[in-house]
Amino acid sequence: MIIVTMNPTTSLDGVLHLSDWGLIRAQGPDAANFLQGQLTQDVAHLPPDQARLAGFCTPKGRLMASFVVWRANPASQPDTFYLACSADLLAPTLKRLAMFVMRARCKLSDASAELRLYGLAGASPLVALGLPASAAAWTVLDLGKGQALALPDVEGQPRGLLAWPADGEAPAALASLPVLAPVAWAWLEVRSGVARIVMATSEHFVPQMVNFELVGGVNFQKGCYPGQEVVARSQYRGTLKRRALAFDCAADLAPGQAIFHTADPDQPAGEVALAAPRPGGGSSALVEVKLAALEGGSLHLGSVTGPLLVPTALPYSIPTDRA
Repeated sequence: MIIVTMNPTTSLDGVLHLSDWGLIRAQGPDAANFLQGQLTQDVAHLPPDQARLAGFCTPKGRLMASFVVWRANPASQPDTFYLACSADLLAPTLKRLAMFVMRARCKLSDASAELRLYGLAGASPLVALGLPASAAAWTVLDLGKGQALALPDVEGQPRGLLAWPADGEAPAALASLPVLAPVAWAWLEVRSGVARIVMATSEHFVPQMVNFELVGGVNFQKGCYPGQEVVARSQYRGTLKRRALAFDCAADLAPGQAIFHTADPDQPAGEVALAAPRPGGGSSALVEVKLAALEGGSLHLGSVTGPLLVPTALPYSIPTDRA
């Protein structure tokens, strides 16, 4: 992964085609029940005007992929769900999910060539589409040809996703808006505290290790899914010993890189879960780390002599009774 420095004057307002995201379609009378049995989220009771985070785990509870999930317009596309995920994981995830369809009346397909995903940052793009800048996170607005989703605000900036037919131009309301720099969107994504799983981190983390249950990605009241026992045991038995925390670093960071602690130089203390260039230089990152490593010493990239990681604030709290 090549990291470039984001100019400090780079705007955090605008619209961007998310070429590093892909879209899976699940369609059919059994689509809701099928996804209900595979994902960490309660898909069966997902309202048509709401989206949710969800994970797809191995039997050992490790996240193979993470999604933003929502229903298509039930009037025009009944029994249809869309799952937005990292593009580099789409093909293997689709193949893995298809293994479990069996006799379920559910067809899985790659919808990326039909629907293009756009990232929206700042109030102007959301308001232009008819989605109030103050809309609650995960609200879905049907636009006829496509759908807009409100994401959690980051650094005071409203954010959203737009799913729009790839064979047509983006909505005219967005035509006069600036193009958002990819590094700006990536930085906002990191600062959201939501660790999108990518190829470099697939099967590395139990959901709680990257705070996935804290950002609404795990429903503990729903039925079984692959890895559910491990995820539930991590939540209710014993103390969570690893979490994702926010850091800045003067060096370039990338998902999958090892982090070391000065008190234990021979083995990694954590791993970069998601990273992006930081305004003004260096990187911001979500780093999965042993909580014991926060009690003293310092964390460094690659080795204890590598670049220093400086803690920064997450947009949500880590429960102290789980730390």
